[in-house]
Amino acid sequence: MVYETVLFAHVIGACVLLGTGAGIAFFMVAANRTGDAALIAHTAGIVVVADTVFTATAVVFQPITGWLLARHVGWPIFEGWILASLGLYVFIGLFWLPVVWIQIRMRNMAIVARDTKSALPERYHELYRIWFACGFPAFFAVLCIVWLMLMKPTL
Repeated sequence: MVYETVLFAHVIGACVLLGTGAGIAFFMVAANRTGDAALIAHTAGIVVVADTVFTATAVVFQPITGWLLARHVGWPIFEGWILASLGLYVFIGLFWLPVVWIQIRMRNMAIVARDTKSALPERYHELYRIWFACGFPAFFAVLCIVWLMLMKPTL
C-alpha cells in the first residue's frame, strides 16, 4: 500500500508539473497577445501564485517520491534512465528558476503600466521573449522525463 501511495503521488506530481507548465504558458501567451496591461497584470499575478503553490511544491516532492520508488523497487540511482531523468530535471530547473523571476518582473511591470495607464515598457517585451524561449526546452525536457519514467529504457 505504501508503494502504491508513493507511486500515485509521483505520477500526480508529474501531471502537475506538465499540466501547470502548459497551462501557465497558455494563459501568459494569451494574455500577452492582447497587449492589455490590466489583463496581463491579472494573469501574471495568478501565474506567479500557481507557480509558487503547484509547480514549486511538485518540484520539491518529485525527487523525494522518485527516490522512494527507486529504493522500494531496487533500482540503483545510477540506472541509466534514472540518471537521464535527474539530468533533465536539473536542466529544467536551469530554465524554470529564471522564468519564475521573469514572471514576477513581468507582473510588476504590467501592474505599473496598468496603474499609470501607460504602455508596457520595452523591457517587458524583452523579458517576455526570454520567458517564451525558455519554455520550449523545459517543456520538451519534461515530456522526455515522462517518457523515461514510462519506458525505463536501458541506457
